Amino acid sequence: MDVIDWLLDADPAIRWQVLHDLQGDAEGAAAERSRVATEGWGARLLALQDDRGYWNDDEYGEDGDRRSVMWSLQSLHRFGVEPEAPPVRRAIARVRDGVTWHYWGDLPFFHGEVEECINGGVLAAGAYFGVLGAGSDRIIARLLDEQLPDGGWNCEPREESERSSFDSTLCVLEGLLRYEQAVTGGTGTGAVADGAAAPTADLAAVTAARRRGEEYLLDRNLFRRRSTGEIVLSRYRNFSFPTYWFYDVLRALDHFRSAGDAPDARVADAVDLLLSKRGDDGRWLAGQPWHGEVYFALDAPEGEPSRWNTLRALRVLRWVDEAAM
Repeated sequence: MDVIDWLLDADPAIRWQVLHDLQGDAEGAAAERSRVATEGWGARLLALQDDRGYWNDDEYGEDGDRRSVMWSLQSLHRFGVEPEAPPVRRAIARVRDGVTWHYWGDLPFFHGEVEECINGGVLAAGAYFGVLGAGSDRIIARLLDEQLPDGGWNCEPREESERSSFDSTLCVLEGLLRYEQAVTGGTGTGAVADGAAAPTADLAAVTAARRRGEEYLLDRNLFRRRSTGEIVLSRYRNFSFPTYWFYDVLRALDHFRSAGDAPDARVADAVDLLLSKRGDDGRWLAGQPWHGEVYFALDAPEGEPSRWNTLRALRVLRWVDEAAM
């Protein structure tokens, strides 16, 4: 079985992205995508939500537990589930109306809380699922104010560090990009209104902040220290799915691909790293998974061929190759 056939022998969440991103089959991709909310992982995850809107009675995930609202929505987002599908609209409405951040004054879930990495993820989910307005405005105002002098973000308080974190920065960048795409009618717009006024954030300021944050990563070749060229953390070479809030080179490359720009020359080192991890059979292996309880596995065990890593790597390489033509 060749690599594409192997990728297509998978859950609808993977199949539709293979058809769309690797084969350019828009019609086939649309048909497969319509199944994500009613079959396979997407349907299983939606069915685990309770009537109040929670997964596992938890908005984020205490002690590393991945069974929560935050990570369930992230997975549904990564699956590319159709935001307008009736089961999804019902699920998002329950989150919007019933889930609060109980540690932060019972703020509604889509209004975010205080940590940049979390707020970036909430903003990405809200934009993808069409829940924009007062909540997204609040998050963006915080994120723009919290951007550090070096261009990135860090969940640690400023009095403890004014140096950005790769993890926090990428989480924020994903949220800002998804917001831009939703507001401008790009990919990822949802159809679930939150009953509030339209978002009022300054889109030009959002884009400028995203560009500055991307420069922070590009200036470091996506994984190296600017001062010495050494790898910042070895775990950045660990490609795993789901990503949660953890940074890795493949996740970063996929972000730059999704932004729609031609590859910057400074990603070349990261692309070489990606190529070095491809097996002789054209596949990428699953990395070490992050600890924590999950409802069910979404990827292969560590060291075995990973459909998620292979899909994401191949679409990054396609992006690079098309720009070189």
